[in-house]
Amino acid sequence: MQLRHWSVLLLCFCHASPAVAQTPPAASPAARIDGTGLGWVALGKADFVNVNCDENTWTFPDSEIHCTGNPVGVMRTVKEYRNLELVVEWRHLKPAGNSGVFLWASEKNLASLKRGGLPEGIEVQILDHGYTDAYRKSTGKEPDWFTTNGDVFPTGNARMTPFPPMAPNSSRSFPRKKTTRGTPEWNHYYVRAINGEVRLWVNGEEVSGGSGCSPAAGFLCLESEGSPIEFRNLRIRELP
Repeated sequence: MQLRHWSVLLLCFCHASPAVAQTPPAASPAARIDGTGLGWVALGKADFVNVNCDENTWTFPDSEIHCTGNPVGVMRTVKEYRNLELVVEWRHLKPAGNSGVFLWASEKNLASLKRGGLPEGIEVQILDHGYTDAYRKSTGKEPDWFTTNGDVFPTGNARMTPFPPMAPNSSRSFPRKKTTRGTPEWNHYYVRAINGEVRLWVNGEEVSGGSGCSPAAGFLCLESEGSPIEFRNLRIRELP
């Protein structure tokens, strides 16, 4: 997110729902799931629909997904999902870049989004380390309410009970480990979303998540938020 979009970020922060702390499930062993094998399918151009971005915001060269970052908005999957596993590699092209993957966005909410709007759902954040310095320079404050290593949190009227450690107001699950690589290196996310519980692995290490998510079914969205980002090897497996 560029500095002019602090208001969008703060709006999401203010509307994120506080939750009671809970003990997270025991972390799984380090594992890098590559999205191959029975049931896994690749997601490409034919699997997405633009919601509130420009026609050229999203392009699909050489089996990758490229985003200009402008305007702020999302594209969504053609299908809705409930229980799933997702893998994606991503990299920011400029320091302080911001993006994310939204889980379980509703058709009604997406249809109501105006230009510059972001959906309600569970966000798996994709934030470059340079965002911390940009926030300090812009506000003169320490960024104690977000991290750059894989926060997971509800947006809008969505609900989630975050796994600890958490943001000071209990609205976000903070990562237990710092495993994200900075611009312009590639990072690997593996997301498991089952029965309203979300877990995130960053570069092979489980770091954050939450349970009791509502909604727990809907569309997946990729986020455009002010700076260029690239995705590759986006694959999904539906679960019972």
